[in-house]
Amino acid sequence: MLTAMKKILLPALAVLTLSACEDPFNREGVGFTGIDGEPRTISEVKGAAAFVPQATNIPAELAELPTVRVTSDETEMSKLAKVAIENGGRTDTSAVELSGQSTNLLLSTVQVNNSLFAVLRTAEGDTRVENSIGSAFGAQTERFTGCLPAGEVYRKGSSSRSSGFAVPLNCH
Repeated sequence: MLTAMKKILLPALAVLTLSACEDPFNREGVGFTGIDGEPRTISEVKGAAAFVPQATNIPAELAELPTVRVTSDETEMSKLAKVAIENGGRTDTSAVELSGQSTNLLLSTVQVNNSLFAVLRTAEGDTRVENSIGSAFGAQTERFTGCLPAGEVYRKGSSSRSSGFAVPLNCH
């Protein structure tokens, strides 16, 4: 019985001791990134994403900017989102600039009545981008804002191209 316990406990103790030497969340090396030194996120690979942040810490930079506050008579979420897009930041004092494949985009937060939105829009209202950017923005909302998305992505534009996108946020 004692030898059976030694055969089980000694290897288990060795594994635990060795695993304590390595950070389990450090995912470097072959199998995680390919070869050491390669970019670890798609934002570090030029052209790999629809839009790439110029800033290193988007949520921190976005938090430093004032939230645009707007009141509206609208009550439907889709109409509130449209108001948010129209009032989204247009300068570096009200939005974080993200470089896109064809045009730069501006990320800001807009509060319409009591609803907070993350807004991604073009600098010029008449410039349009592919709607696929809106879906990518919706999927990456938490990464860019630090808040969870509280609904679907709304857009302002046509069926194929839009000038802006808004996602309601849950920052609690």
